[in-house]
Amino acid sequence: MLHVKMMKPFYTKKEDHLVKFVFAYQYLSIMKDDELFHFIPVEGKEIVVNTNTFQVENLSEVFVFQKGNRFIRLPLYQLLLVSDIHMHLQSILQGENAGIAEIPDQAKSEAMEAIEFLEQENFNRMIDHALELRDEVMFNDLMDQQQLNGGMPSEA
Repeated sequence: MLHVKMMKPFYTKKEDHLVKFVFAYQYLSIMKDDELFHFIPVEGKEIVVNTNTFQVENLSEVFVFQKGNRFIRLPLYQLLLVSDIHMHLQSILQGENAGIAEIPDQAKSEAMEAIEFLEQENFNRMIDHALELRDEVMFNDLMDQQQLNGGMPSEA
C-alpha cells in the first residue's frame, strides 16, 4: 500500500458544486517501500470533487511521481484504491467547508462597515452642501439629526 506523506493543493478552485484541487511540483508526495516519491505535473495535476456527493469526478486523471530516474504512473482511481489519499482529501475538504462557512459572516461585517462609512461620507457631503448654499435651516436640521443619531443620519 502507498501512503501519502504530504498533500497540499497549490490552489483550490470552486465551480458550482465542484471543488478542484490543483497540485504543483512537490506539493504531493507518497511513500512506497520506505522510499519518498514526489508528484510531478507531467500529465494530470488536479483532483475534482463533487461537494454534493463527495465523489472524485476525474478518476481517469493520471498522476506521476518521481524519485531520481524512477517514475510511478497512477490513474487517480488506482491511487484512491492503493493509498490513503482519501483521508487527506477528506481533511482538506473539511478545511474548505470551514472556510466557506466563515466567509459570509466576514463579508457581511466588511460590507456593513463599508456601508456605514459611505453613509457618513454622504452625510458629511450633505452638510458641506448646506454650507455652500448658505442654507441655515438645512444645516441646522442636519446637525440636529447628527446629534440625535450619534453622528449618523436617520433612516428615512
